[in-house]
Amino acid sequence: MANILLLTAFAILCSLTIAYLKGVGRRPSDYPPGPPTLPIIGNIHQLPKSQPHKQFQKWAKEYGPIYSLVLGTQVLIVISDGAGVKELLDKKSAICSDRMPWYIGQTLCSGGQRFLMMPYGDEWRTFRKVGHQSMNSWASKRFIPYQDVESMQMLREMVHQPQIFWESFRRFSNSLSTHMIFGFRTVKHNDPRLGQIYDGSLDFSTLAVSPESAVFDAFPLLRYVPDFLSSAKRRAKALHERERPFFLSFLHEAKRSLEAGTLKPCIAADMIKAQEEEGFSDHQAAYALGSWLEAGSDTTSSTMYGFACAMVLFPEVQRKAQAEIDEVIGSRLPTLDDESSLPYIRACVKESLRWMPVASIGAAPHAVTRDDVYMGYRIPKGAGLVHNIYTLNMDEKRYPNPRTFNPDRFYHDKQSAAEAAQNPDYMARDHYGFGAGRRICLGMHIAERSLFITIVRMLWAFTFSPEKDAAGNDILPDGENLTPGLAQQPPRFLARIVPRDPKRTQIIEEANSE
Repeated sequence: MANILLLTAFAILCSLTIAYLKGVGRRPSDYPPGPPTLPIIGNIHQLPKSQPHKQFQKWAKEYGPIYSLVLGTQVLIVISDGAGVKELLDKKSAICSDRMPWYIGQTLCSGGQRFLMMPYGDEWRTFRKVGHQSMNSWASKRFIPYQDVESMQMLREMVHQPQIFWESFRRFSNSLSTHMIFGFRTVKHNDPRLGQIYDGSLDFSTLAVSPESAVFDAFPLLRYVPDFLSSAKRRAKALHERERPFFLSFLHEAKRSLEAGTLKPCIAADMIKAQEEEGFSDHQAAYALGSWLEAGSDTTSSTMYGFACAMVLFPEVQRKAQAEIDEVIGSRLPTLDDESSLPYIRACVKESLRWMPVASIGAAPHAVTRDDVYMGYRIPKGAGLVHNIYTLNMDEKRYPNPRTFNPDRFYHDKQSAAEAAQNPDYMARDHYGFGAGRRICLGMHIAERSLFITIVRMLWAFTFSPEKDAAGNDILPDGENLTPGLAQQPPRFLARIVPRDPKRTQIIEEANSE
C-alpha cells in the first residue's frame, strides 16, 4: 500500500512538473508581441552576445513600440517609444519602479546592497533620499569648484600626453567622483585605487550581463548548482570579497577625517549624518556610496569618449562649436557661468548623450509590482520593463538622420535634462540616457555640468582630428559599435589632439600651477 501511495505521489508530481514546464518559455496571447519562442527557454537563445542595442532596435521595428521577450520563467517588456516611457515609467512609477531579481549581479556580486539593483522598498527609499538631498540641482552646485579643478588638470594632461586622452578622461571622471563622494582626489593615472575601481566595475559589468547570469535568473532552481560547477558564481563571490572591504575603507577614511575636522564637503558626510539618524549599517552605507562612485566614474568618461569620437568623425561640428566659443569667450578660459551664452555647446552636450548612450538598453530593467495593461496588452506582475534607450534616441521621426552627430537639433532647447524628463510632453524630451521615473539618475545635474565644462574647455583649447596610418590616410574611429557591459562607449581609437595656440596652453599651465 505504501509503495502504491509513493508511486501515485511521484506520478502526480511528474504530471504537475510536465504541465508546468509546458507553459514555461511560451508567450501568452495577451502579452505584447515578440519574436517566436521555444518551449522552456523562450527567447534566451536569441539574446545577442554583442551589440544588443542593434538587435533590440531591429525587434522594435518588427514588433512595434512595445514588445516582449520570454526568458524561461521571466518576462521582459521592451519599451521603445517616448509615449510608453511617459505612460509606464513616469506616470505609473508607483508600480513600475521595482527591480527584477538579479542573482549574480545583486545577490552574489553585491551582497544585496548595490543601489542600482536594489528592490523598490524602504531601504531603497532611504538611500534615494540621501542621494537626492546630496545631488539635486541646488545641492550639487557645491561641487562646481571640484569640476573646475579636475577639468583643468585634465587639460594639462592633454597638453603633455595627448595620446592617452582616454586615460585622462577616466582620471577626471574618477577623481571628480572620489572628490564629491569621499572628499579626496585621484591625481594620477596609475593610482591603484583608480585601477581597482575600474577593474571592479568591469568585472561586475561583465558578470552581471553574462549569459550564465541570465540563465540563473531565468531558471532560479539553477542557483543551487554547486560553486565548483559555475565559474560565474565563484567569480561573483570573489568580487564581493574584494569590493566590500574596499568600499568600507573609503567610508571609514571619511569618518576619521570627519572626526578630525578635515573632511571636505562631500556626499559621504551627508551619508554619515543620515546613518546616525536612520541607523543603517556601515556595510549598507559603503555600498550605496561605492555604487555611486562606480557609476560616476564610468558614465561621464564614456560620454566624453563618445564626444571625442564625434569630433573626429564630424569636423564641421567642431569648427562650428569653436567659432561660437571664439566669438563669445575669446582667449580667456571658459567657465560654467558661460553656459547660457553658448547654446551650440549646450546642444553638443545633449547630442553627445543622445548619439552615443552609455547604457544602450538601460542599466537594469524596472519591474512591475502588480498586473497592468498598456495598449491592450497585459503586463504581468514581476515583469521587467526595459528602457530601450538606443532605439528611443535613434527615433527617425524625432531625430532625422539619427546617426549623424548634429547639435543643431537642440540649439533652441534650453531645458536641462531633468526638466526635459519631467516635461508632460514626451516629444519635448531631449534624450533618454538618464533613465526615467523614480529610478532616474540621481547625478544627472552633476553629469550635465561636467560634460559642459569638459566639452567647452577641450574645444577652446584643442583641435581633434584623425590619426594617420603609414600611408598618410585617416584612421577613423568606429562610431557605430559599442563596447560590451553596463557602461558602454566606442571601441578604443586614436586621435590627434593639438593645442589651438600657445596663449591658451599658457593659460592652462598657469591655472594648474595656481
